[in-house]
Amino acid sequence: MANSKVDLILVTFLFCTASVAAGKARLHSTRSSAAADGICKSLVVTQGYACQEHTVTTKDGYILGLQRIPASRSGQSASKPPVLLQHGLVMDAVTWVMNPPDESLAFILADAGYDVWLSNSRGTLSSHQHTSLSPSDPAYWEWSWDELVAYDMPALLQHVRSLTGQNMHYVGHSLGTLIALAAFSHKELVNMPRSAVLLSPIAYVSQMTSPIARSAAENFLAEALYRSGIYEFDLRWEGLVKLLQDICQKPGVDCTHLLTSFTGPNCCLNSTIVDVFLDHEPQPTSMKNLIHLAQMVRDGKISMYDYGDEAQNMEHYGQATPPLYNMSSIPNDLPLFLSYGGADALSDVRDVKLLLESLKDHDGDKLVTQYREDYAHMDFVMGENAREVVYDALMVFLRLQ
Repeated sequence: MANSKVDLILVTFLFCTASVAAGKARLHSTRSSAAADGICKSLVVTQGYACQEHTVTTKDGYILGLQRIPASRSGQSASKPPVLLQHGLVMDAVTWVMNPPDESLAFILADAGYDVWLSNSRGTLSSHQHTSLSPSDPAYWEWSWDELVAYDMPALLQHVRSLTGQNMHYVGHSLGTLIALAAFSHKELVNMPRSAVLLSPIAYVSQMTSPIARSAAENFLAEALYRSGIYEFDLRWEGLVKLLQDICQKPGVDCTHLLTSFTGPNCCLNSTIVDVFLDHEPQPTSMKNLIHLAQMVRDGKISMYDYGDEAQNMEHYGQATPPLYNMSSIPNDLPLFLSYGGADALSDVRDVKLLLESLKDHDGDKLVTQYREDYAHMDFVMGENAREVVYDALMVFLRLQ
């Protein structure tokens, strides 16, 4: 894709963001009819797999959508332990089923005999409900990834274990890895997973090279939007998605490069994946979640949300500064598989090495690392060669646990 077209897209996005902030009004969000049908119906059943839609209610009232693939495409019921797949920021469970069955991790796991569960974080289309709040209420969006650790993850893990009677493997991508690491560092829920697979791990993020993410963090963009009364972050503003789709349909335009400025140069995305991506993604998240991540970029720490003044932090935490998540507190005998890429602009190699340094006392036979020099952030879940590059080793890891 020509640089001028990339610039046009980015400028348009920034203009839309500025317009919303200035007018304090939400533009209409666009979703395809396929997306509105639900993940099971639109993307799983259509590939020949059985699929169940579940709901899970968190202790703070969010009603999460959870999809289950209980059998292989041949109809053979799962004979291996459950696997819970957790997506990253501004994504949902579609992450795991966008590619054809022989390239999508959820389908690969199901065909290998695993009982596959697909989670959707609060705020996404599948998890947009609450017991008392509406997404139009500012209070609905008063959360960051701290709440995903404290509420979403326990509810999801407990639901899967209660229905299957088994501990599960956990697979996370991007923000899905941070949620797991934070929970395990507090020794919460560590008796539930058999193992944890961390694809493009996010923990320390101060070295990220993504120009969009870094510029937004350093210029306090999320904080400014939050102060202006914008509590939900949704990239699917009317007009922007249509612009992207129109540009991507032009001859000679490869929209897989659309993600480069944010994620790094993904090496291995098939251009047809963009159509599926734009039908379902990006998904909404809270502005407060983006503020929390921006704080991590600026501070270089893995800590809870900073309320910005000592009094509020004292009120929430009983101390003037937010508590840290200590990665070295993760149990040394928890089996971990970390896969990271040299071209990743969000999970930078230097940050991953900081994480690995904090895990230096981990039992040697319980920590597996994998490095792919040409992989960027989205290659791990959308790459057409991810099965050979990442998933084959991942499957071996799971079999050994």
